[in-house]
Formats: sequence, structure tokens, C-alpha cells
Amino acid sequence: MTDTTDTPAADAGEKQPKSVRVVLLALMIAMMLAMLDNMIIGTAMPTIVGELGGLEHLSWVVTAYTLATAASTPLWGKLGDMYGRKGTFLSSIVLFLIGSALSGMAQNMGELIGFRAVQGLGAGGLMVGVMAIIGDLIPPRERGKYQGMMAGVMALAMIGGPLVGGTITDNWGWRWAFYINPPLGAVALVAVSAVLHLPKKRSKARIDYLGAGLLTVGITAIVLVTTWGGTEYAWGSARIMELIGIGVAALVGFVFWQTRAAEPVVPLHIFRSLNFTLMSVIGFITGFVMFGATLFLPLYQQSVQGASATNSGLLLLPMLGAMLVTSMVAGRVTTNTGKYKVFPVLGSALMIVGLYLLSTMDTGTSRLTSGVFMAVVGLGMGCLMQITMLVAQNSVEMKDMGVASSSTTLFRTLGSSFGVAIMGALFNNRVQDVMSERAGALGSKVTEQSAQLDAKSLEKLPVLAREAYQHAVSSGTHSAFLLGAVVAVVALAAAVFVKEVPLRGAGPKEDGKPDAPAAQPPVAETV
Repeated sequence: MTDTTDTPAADAGEKQPKSVRVVLLALMIAMMLAMLDNMIIGTAMPTIVGELGGLEHLSWVVTAYTLATAASTPLWGKLGDMYGRKGTFLSSIVLFLIGSALSGMAQNMGELIGFRAVQGLGAGGLMVGVMAIIGDLIPPRERGKYQGMMAGVMALAMIGGPLVGGTITDNWGWRWAFYINPPLGAVALVAVSAVLHLPKKRSKARIDYLGAGLLTVGITAIVLVTTWGGTEYAWGSARIMELIGIGVAALVGFVFWQTRAAEPVVPLHIFRSLNFTLMSVIGFITGFVMFGATLFLPLYQQSVQGASATNSGLLLLPMLGAMLVTSMVAGRVTTNTGKYKVFPVLGSALMIVGLYLLSTMDTGTSRLTSGVFMAVVGLGMGCLMQITMLVAQNSVEMKDMGVASSSTTLFRTLGSSFGVAIMGALFNNRVQDVMSERAGALGSKVTEQSAQLDAKSLEKLPVLAREAYQHAVSSGTHSAFLLGAVVAVVALAAAVFVKEVPLRGAGPKEDGKPDAPAAQPPVAETV
């Protein structure tokens, strides 16, 4: 049973502006904490390994965080639906900050990996909490106004993360890459505690521990397959086959159990909505493409175009800037007109075109040309990033807002895991083949450990091997982005079938007629 407010939608809308701005600022800080973390830590990793050792366990510093985030995401969403959004969100912030502080105090690689897992558990609730609270506070029709803010935080994290991480590590030491989180998190914690007022919820239903366990095992197996496949273990190895078997069995068992659980972790009825299912597919593809692009674009520009690794975040500025502008425009248009179907269709089409253009880059492509190609991809992603969440939340009842937000976030996360793994495997194989063709035994020796070389390693190579490597990277990125373009066709096909269901909440009047009333009043009570 849950207690809900009787505040009418119109009254809630009148009360929102001042307090909502403060709450949104706190939510954006929390969102930035979750997004910045891996970006900052990535630049600090060489220094961390130099002090703590454990090079063979290096990948687990990122994998532990990613695994914990992905596995906990659906659980945080469900807990928010059952026991209240505010308390659940504050708990996730506290857990993230504890993990951050402990990570900064780690004395060996084992401790760091364990504390990063704690941090990841909290991070799973940060993103879901932000999206679900915004879903509670702001009707879908009005939510477009705030899309630019969320897209801006994402762009800022991707551009500023590597720069901030490098600056902190060089001047204060790698531990401050973690210690910077508690003061920022404390600001969000205090602001949310003081200003955010949501109805209290009390659920008599028990937590679905079996469903949670099966889902956690399934997600863990999937992430490990995409992380280890082709790197730690061959794709056809016994270990990878075992993980695939475990993952499939766990997820099949999970789906079976969700039809019988009293309070399922992911109620399957939300997928009866065609729009919600389509947004899950588009979100998965967007994650697949976006994280693949952010991985290979800096690599191409550093290896082939001779750009500095220090400014790797700035190299993505054309894509991220275009994404920010388009997201703001899409949000405003959606708020003013209530129309949104055009954006998934247009965004998917632009993404296909942009990825195809990126696949045409070679050793002679200029930075200006590659920047224009990146901007086209950014325009496409800007049409998709926030619209997918908006339509998904509009497709479910308010009581399922948390699981809708967490499911959409989870699909995007899984998409990124698959994108990095599959595009990465294709890239690595192509690089190694071209190196063997162009540089013979020397080429094979250069890339036998890894197909990705940093700038310093590249400078030390003989001219023949360096030129061969540049051609190999061009060929590898061609294959990876061409695959991305093909996969993005699925997003376009899904977007065509989206139905333009009216968005809940007050919007501008058309022809003297008021908007359709909200399906349920917003469950927000602001001060």
C-alpha cells in the first residue's frame, strides 16, 4: 500500500519552479558524480598501478564498478517504487560516497577493486534516482525544458573527466580522484534532504529476493562475457561458454519467476506498452553506438591524426556539442508542441549517416572533416538520449516510474557493454590482420599483446611499423563504425513504429482546448 498526495497537477505545477530548480541542481551534481567517476579514474590508472602494483588485475578496477552498477540498477528502481524515492536516493548517495572514501584509502589492488564495487553499487542508484525523481516532479509534457541540463551534464562529464582526472593526479595524487567525490556528494545530500519532499510510501510486499538474485547473476554473466570475450579468454573458450550458459539460464529463470512473484523486481506488464519496448530497444542501440564511438574516436585521432592524448576529452567536442544543442532543441519542441515521434526517427537516421561517414575515414582524413562527421553522429544522439527516457516514463503508470527508469538505464548500460566488446573485438582483429599484412612478423609482434598502443609506444616504433599501425587503426575504425551503422538501422526500424501517445501534464493550449489531463497527478509535493 502506498500513500499518495491529493495535490492536483495544476497546483503542483504552480508550486514547482523555485524548489524544483534547487532540487534539479542537486540531482545534476549526483548525476555528474556517477558519470565523471570512470572518466576521471581512467586517466589516473597508470599512476595507481605504479603505486599499488597489480597490473594483471588492472581491468577489474573498472569491471568491478561496471558490474556492480549494472546489477544494482533494477533493484534501486524497484526499491524506490516500493519504499519511497527520496530515502532510496539518499541511501545510494551515501553508499557511493562511502565507496569513494574507501577507494581513496585503498592500500593494495585487491582493496581498491572491492571498494570500487561498493562505489558501483551506489552509482547504480544515482542515475536511476535522478531520472525517477525528475519523472515524479515534472510531468512529461514539461520535462523537455530540462533535457538540455541533463545533456549538458553528460557532455561536461565526457569532456571534462579526462582533463580533471589528469590535473588532480598530477597535482594532488591519484587518491584525490576519489576524495573529490565526498564534498560534492555532501552538497547534493544536504540539498536533496532539505528541499525535496515526496510522499512517503510503505509497501507490505516483501522484496523479491529470488528475482533480484537471478537478475544479478544474469547481468553479471553478460557483462563478464562482453568484458572478457576476445581479451582475457577466446570467444569460443570454455569459460566464455560457461558464462553464456549461466547468463541465459539465469535470465530465463528470472523472466519465468517474474510472472509469479508477488512484487516482481521488473514487472513484465510494463513491456506490454509498445512504446516502452521500442524505447528499450532504441536505448540499447544508443548505448551500443555511443560508447563505441567515444572509445574509438580518440584512439583514431591520437594514432592516425597525431592528436595529444592529454586532450582526448576535447577531441569529442564536435560530437558532444552537437548532442547538447540538439537535445535542448528537441526538449523545447517537445514541450511546446507535445510532438516527439520525429526525434527518434530523425535521430536514428542521422546516427546511421554519421557512423557511415566515420567509417570512411582513412589516414588522409583531416581533423575538420572528422569533426563534421562526429557532429552528425552527435546530432543523432542528441535526438535520442533524453527522448527515450521521456517516452519510456510516459508509457507506464506513476507507480512503475522507478522500474521504468531503471530498466531503460539498464538497457543502455548493457548496450554499451555489447558495443565496446563487439566493436572492440572487430577492431582488434582487423588491426592485427592489417599489421601482419603490412609489416609481417614485426607487425604481429607489435600488436600481440594489445591492438591499442598509446602515443609514447607509437613514437618508439620503426617508421615502417608506425605507418602500418596507422593504416591498421584506420581499417579497424572503418570496420567498427560500419558495424555501428548497420546496428543503428535496428533503432530506425524501431523508431518508425513509435506511437505518438499524448504526454501527461500541462502544456500550451491548442485551438483553445486544454491539454489532456495527466493520467495521474504528479506524486511530488514541493516546498
